Amino acid sequence: MWRPGRLVERNALVARRSPALFLAGFAEPVLLLLSIGFGVGGLVEELEHRGSTVPYAEFVAPGLLVVAAMTATAMDVSFTFFIKLKYLKTYDAVMATPLGGRDVAVGELTWSLLRIAVYSTAFLLTMVAFGLVHSWWALGALPVALAVSFAFGGAGLAATTYMRSWVDFDKVWLVLIPQFLFSGVFFPLDRYPGWAATIVRCLPLHQGVEAARQLVLGQPTWAILGHVAYLAIMGAVGLRIASRRIDRLLAP
Repeated sequence: MWRPGRLVERNALVARRSPALFLAGFAEPVLLLLSIGFGVGGLVEELEHRGSTVPYAEFVAPGLLVVAAMTATAMDVSFTFFIKLKYLKTYDAVMATPLGGRDVAVGELTWSLLRIAVYSTAFLLTMVAFGLVHSWWALGALPVALAVSFAFGGAGLAATTYMRSWVDFDKVWLVLIPQFLFSGVFFPLDRYPGWAATIVRCLPLHQGVEAARQLVLGQPTWAILGHVAYLAIMGAVGLRIASRRIDRLLAP
C-alpha cells in the first residue's frame, strides 16, 4: 500500500474534527478578491495585458488564486509542520512505524495539495460567479495552483527542518511578503524599471501568476510549460532535502 497515504488519512481525520479550521481557507482569497479586485479595481478600472485591455478585477484574480495556494501551503509546511515536529512529537510516533522520512514529507505535502485543490476549485467557481472568467482555458489554472503549492510546499518543508525556534519564522514572512507584493499580482511588469522586472521574472510566485493569468484570460503561450517546469523542479528539490533532513532529525 502507499505508505504516505496513512499520514494523509491521519490529517483528514483531524480536519474532520475541526471543520471550521479547514473551511477558513476558503475565506482569504475571496476577501482579497472583494477588497482588492473590486475595491481597488473601482479606482484603477482597466489594465493592458499582452495587447488586450482587461478590467482590473480580471487581471488580479488569477494572481490571487496562486497567492492563496502559496500562503495556505506555506502555513501547512511551516507553522503546522513545526508544531508537529518539535512540540507534539507526532513524527516521533510515525517513525516508530514502517514509515520513514520520505513518507512523512510526501504525506504532508500530499495533504496540503489536496487542500489546495479544494480551495482553488472553490475560488475559481467564485471567479466564474463574479463574471471574471470567459475562457475554458481557465481550468488550466487549477494545475498551475497545484504546481505553486508543490513548489512552496517542498521548499517550505525543507526550510522548516532547519528552524530551531519561533524566532526563525520571521524569515518565512521575509520570503512570502515580497513574493506577494512584487510578483506581478497587482500590476504588470512594464511598470517596473528594467532591472527590477528581470528580478521579478525569476521569482517562484511570478511563474504561477503569469501562467494562471494567461490561462484565465484565454491567452495561453508555450511559456506556461517553462513556468510549470520551474515550479516542479523547485518542489522536487525541496522534497528531497526535506526527506533526508527528517530522517536525520528523527532516526534513532
